[in-house]
Amino acid sequence: MSEFTLKYRKDNGGTAPLTNWGMDSEYGVLRDVLIGPVDNFSWRTGNASARRAERLGMQFDHKVAEMQHKEMLDAYRHAGVTTHLIPADSSLPYQIYGRDSSVMTPWGPIVTQMFSPWRRGEWAPIVKKYAELDIPIYDVITAGSLEGGDFMVLEPGVILCGYSGERTSPQGFAQMKSWVEKEGWEVKGYQFDPFFLHIDVMVAMLAEKLAAICVDAVEPELVQWFKSRNIEIIDIPFPQVLELGVNVVALGNDRVMLPKANTGLAEKCRAHGLEVIDPDISMITPGGGGVHCMCQPLRRESALKP
Repeated sequence: MSEFTLKYRKDNGGTAPLTNWGMDSEYGVLRDVLIGPVDNFSWRTGNASARRAERLGMQFDHKVAEMQHKEMLDAYRHAGVTTHLIPADSSLPYQIYGRDSSVMTPWGPIVTQMFSPWRRGEWAPIVKKYAELDIPIYDVITAGSLEGGDFMVLEPGVILCGYSGERTSPQGFAQMKSWVEKEGWEVKGYQFDPFFLHIDVMVAMLAEKLAAICVDAVEPELVQWFKSRNIEIIDIPFPQVLELGVNVVALGNDRVMLPKANTGLAEKCRAHGLEVIDPDISMITPGGGGVHCMCQPLRRESALKP
């Protein structure tokens, strides 16, 4: 059993990686995942996706969202992933997007700071859940905002973090970067327009050295950076970004979870030899988040070669 703490991080680096929890990539075999609850979910117009749904006259149905959430949980379990639910709080309608209130690293989770007023309380249930699971917290963001949808443990030794100045601020990014660089890892920052919510609506790792990117939505510099790391890119059309089509979860062993509506990326994944698991989450995505937004990996097998 680990000793629960709000600061496992060593100030000068050299923090020991956790043995039973943590991740060193976005694509190592997923064993445990933290999922946000659907109990109090409703669409809020604090992001472009939700405003678009309202403009198009779409109607939210909580019972449908509940069924789809259950289907997604069943899909994880059938893939051999143990699911852990964040405790529901009636004051927090966007808890379902469990990616954002914390981010997992090799050294434990970082508790983040949320940008939107209706999400700022999400830190409390997250801390309670980590205490329940005996997972020591690496540290807590105290400078500006940082949300998990902007943070990716891309591959061993490298973290990619986007910042728009809203959901993740330059100050929150800089604080996280200073911690991780002291551990000897590279942190790649990418600045983008707040219209895109988080970087995980434009970029996703599908497997080792394979990424899905909406090339039309990112700067050429980011595309070149991926290519410089010998990462193959599957280009995703811009209209699919509006449908959260790039928001996918690599399950490891050449398997990927993506929304059933995203048939275009599913075909491209299968063409690259990947197995596709595709729950229907069409009542959830208009709120502004897909399968990647709803999960925070707690444990992935190491992607480092033995």
